[in-house]
Amino acid sequence: MKGAIFLKTFVCLMLLGLSGLLCSTGLARDGVIKMSTTTSTENSGLLDVLLPAFARDTGIVVRAFAKGTGAAIRDGMDGNVDLIFVHAKEREEAFVAAGYGAYRLEVMYNDFVIVGPASDPAEIRGLRDVAEAFKRIASKKALFVSRGDESGTHLKEQEIWQLTGISLQERTTKIFKKGKRWPISFSYPGGLGRWYLSIGQGMGKALMFAEERKAYTLTDRGTYLKFKFGRTRGLDLEILCEGDPRLHNPYGVIPLNPVRFPHVRYEWADRFARWLVSRRGQSLIDSYRIAGKQVFFPLHLH
Repeated sequence: MKGAIFLKTFVCLMLLGLSGLLCSTGLARDGVIKMSTTTSTENSGLLDVLLPAFARDTGIVVRAFAKGTGAAIRDGMDGNVDLIFVHAKEREEAFVAAGYGAYRLEVMYNDFVIVGPASDPAEIRGLRDVAEAFKRIASKKALFVSRGDESGTHLKEQEIWQLTGISLQERTTKIFKKGKRWPISFSYPGGLGRWYLSIGQGMGKALMFAEERKAYTLTDRGTYLKFKFGRTRGLDLEILCEGDPRLHNPYGVIPLNPVRFPHVRYEWADRFARWLVSRRGQSLIDSYRIAGKQVFFPLHLH
């Protein structure tokens, strides 16, 4: 009998000790927030550095759902997550102005580049003018892969087509992602399904498809570097056009507005947002490299 009582007491003390340990390290079951983010933060490998470090520092686990910026913003509008971390500045500012987000903090930037096969059939290698590069691709009807998913990259691509002065066509369609069908509208320069290939997929899949078809595509530099140098398989596509100031690519983080969405874990989301722009978060962003190449540039590191 005494042995049984001792065993029960020992088990209870062990459970209490484990509970205290979980609470003290902040890794309690409820210490989780949900974040919708662009595929580039995941595909580039940056989240693999930031999220474990934040969990170690605070005990708060960030569960990331990577998708196109348009879909991530819709997640925020529906109140399905606690914060968003994306790269479409005008849409982000509109999101906050409409009361969906509490505030927006700019975190970092990198840039977009046009990549393509070494043979370069449109002869854009070395061009700095991104609109001219797109015009040459269209005039040659060279294969071009568009993400076609209303992501930040897709929005930038459409912005560049507008700059070319080429007559554009409009299309409304639906894409199937993460178990849901999303309606999207986009502009394109003709040749849909022939030389202009809209696939409704993330950046990694767009790069792989462009590789298979020996096509051009617009990509964020971070995802390209990861697929080119951060994998055993590598990537044959080369950067052919870069350096145009219009290819600047800023990223912002937005905790959802707790007044509009009382159920969100605002305190933890706010803590993560401010951690990203703290010296700790910014230093991690600054030091992240792929094959020795800097991927993102922090905006608050002094």
